Amino acid sequence: MISTSNVSLSYGKRTLFEDVTIKFMPGNCYGLIGANGAGKSTFLKILSGEIEPNTGTVDIPANMRLAVLKQNHFEYDEYPVLQTVIMGHKRLFDIMQEKDAIYAKPDFNEEDGLRAAELEGEFADMEGWNAEYEAAELLSGLGIGEDLHYSLMKDLSGSEKVRVLLSQALFGNPGILLLDEPTNHLDAESIMWLENFLDNFQNTVIVVSHDRHFLDAVCTHVADIDFGKIQMFAGNYSFWYESSQLALRQRTDSNKKTEDKRKELEEFIRRFSANASKSKQATSRAKLLEKLTVEDIKPSSRKYPYIAFKPEREAGNQILNVENLAKSLDGNTIFSGITFMMDKGDKIAVIGRNDLAASTFFEVLAGEKQPDKGEFKWGTTTNTAYFPKDNTEFFNTDLNLVDWLRQYSVEKDESFIRGFLGRMLFSGEESLKKANVLSGGEKVRCMFSKMMLQSGNVLVLDEPTNHLDLESITALNNALKDFNGTILFSSHDLQFVDTIANRIIELTPNGIIDKRMGYEEYLSDANIKELRKKMYATEMV
Repeated sequence: MISTSNVSLSYGKRTLFEDVTIKFMPGNCYGLIGANGAGKSTFLKILSGEIEPNTGTVDIPANMRLAVLKQNHFEYDEYPVLQTVIMGHKRLFDIMQEKDAIYAKPDFNEEDGLRAAELEGEFADMEGWNAEYEAAELLSGLGIGEDLHYSLMKDLSGSEKVRVLLSQALFGNPGILLLDEPTNHLDAESIMWLENFLDNFQNTVIVVSHDRHFLDAVCTHVADIDFGKIQMFAGNYSFWYESSQLALRQRTDSNKKTEDKRKELEEFIRRFSANASKSKQATSRAKLLEKLTVEDIKPSSRKYPYIAFKPEREAGNQILNVENLAKSLDGNTIFSGITFMMDKGDKIAVIGRNDLAASTFFEVLAGEKQPDKGEFKWGTTTNTAYFPKDNTEFFNTDLNLVDWLRQYSVEKDESFIRGFLGRMLFSGEESLKKANVLSGGEKVRCMFSKMMLQSGNVLVLDEPTNHLDLESITALNNALKDFNGTILFSSHDLQFVDTIANRIIELTPNGIIDKRMGYEEYLSDANIKELRKKMYATEMV
């Protein structure tokens, strides 16, 4: 258990938290949510002791070990991978080091023997003999093969380091686990492994994540940061989102009788409880929801951008034809043998183990890079709107947002331009911000405004959820589900891909895997798993 009492934190005139008193109980997983800048990561640092609040206290029971997912990827560069994981349990690692030092002494004496015996007793109580085995299991589960277990951390890639640091946080069954964006840089298989691990974890977990599928899979509660306070809600992220939206709609519906509203909310809770009872978290989550009353459902004050892509004209049946496309960078094959025909109404998720593959493929289709081999042809009736992963070049200007968006619009009227910016939550003075001072999330929302003005009937989007908060991800997700054109996109957000895509194309160095199915079905299909192994085998040419 971990709790806070009257915690407040301000930076100058800006108050992040004010008199926050909250309790996180064992056996539960809490999803800490809030708009970008609300203080989610800061609150985790307050809980871990890294940041001191201005007032109030954080209370952790004596002898309760707290583990944190470290964010400094270079902190352990000089240590071997396996040792880095075990260092997550500081006391156990210290005992191991002291024991080794005593046994290595050439003048081992009686006092050393007594101390060694004392350490061995504590080591046994901690099940220290299983330490290396447990560390190796965690690493393997997160995709770090045995061949890397004794490598130095500095020799690993950025993605591999993240997996080691995550293994370090999970190691040794900590009493309290604080995880800030644990799914970053993980592939879908590793995320599913982590979901299963946390589902079986018996202690307290507090997690910050922009991955809604992950939050839904692991969370028993949602802790919502809003206006300096934190409110606790039973249920996962989807329950919080749907219930708060329902309550908000009811609040604005003056025609519906109070008793009818109550019945609607009760039916919503009953339906969600029934669904929860069928999930992996069946018993605990269903019981939590069954205890809820209508009074526990509160409307959200969150603002969601309004995203809607409306084609100016309908495309014909010929959308895109790709023939034997190949591309290498710095002598490494990024993709090869890409041949497929894109049909009208396809919503294709482009995936692959190498993130560069999808980005490079989209850049080729956008005419920004030339393929080494092969060709492609867009249909004559297509009008493509492209969202690149790197949007830096669009914002190297000191234009304000009204003037920035105006340059991409046929209609130049200021009220028209402000209308589009308002949909992306840039209203009033916000619309006069300079384009070159925007945050990552604000730039992405501006790019969506630009795309909406293009009225494309084919959308090409490369990692569009990067830098977005949960509200913007949800709004974009709904917009692409509702879009009645054709989409080609990439994303690491499992729920985003699974709810939009009706076709999966995986780019490998040895060709493509092309399946008309949802993403979760694709990942779980045994035949496709075997095919993927073959397609990534290095001996293939």
